[in-house]
Amino acid sequence: MRQTKVAQRYSKALFDLAIETGKLEEVKNDLDLIKGIGHKELSILLVSPVVSSEKKTAIFDAIFSKHVQPLTASFFKLVFSKGRSVAVDEIIEAYADKYREHKGIKVVELTTAIAATDEVRNAVNQQLKNNKFLQGKTIELREKVDSSIIGGLIVQMDDKLFDASIKHDLQHIKRQFIKNMYVSELG
Repeated sequence: MRQTKVAQRYSKALFDLAIETGKLEEVKNDLDLIKGIGHKELSILLVSPVVSSEKKTAIFDAIFSKHVQPLTASFFKLVFSKGRSVAVDEIIEAYADKYREHKGIKVVELTTAIAATDEVRNAVNQQLKNNKFLQGKTIELREKVDSSIIGGLIVQMDDKLFDASIKHDLQHIKRQFIKNMYVSELG
């Protein structure tokens, strides 16, 4: 079950406190570390309603206390004590969104059929830097490989999509053939 409102509230509180205490970067690094662990059993344990908040706090402290800021550790103790551990992943993602917005970072997803070369990456970055919507922004290029697009590339930023894939072109040609078949039958 999604915990979007909870995640927004808790991430905003942590973000505001991190700015207030001058620990914005440190907290971001802590959250990246926690998210980067990616241990399936740990994730299940932290969101489990069967495990008590005291036990979750003890486990979190045992694993992370020497590696994260006291502010981050205290925040997670609060999250566990309030029974909001099911929203941990969403809180971390919401904090990352607030961080990127604060720093003027735009996430752009680049999808290619095979791994993008440096030449392709540089060309895409250059085109994005010339985009009037991205003036003064830092671009975070996230790459994805999807062989189903056959070739070409897809660039997505927020709700904007530039699809220059062969799959898209083939679908367009198919629609044109279907459209022309019906036109010839009517004439």
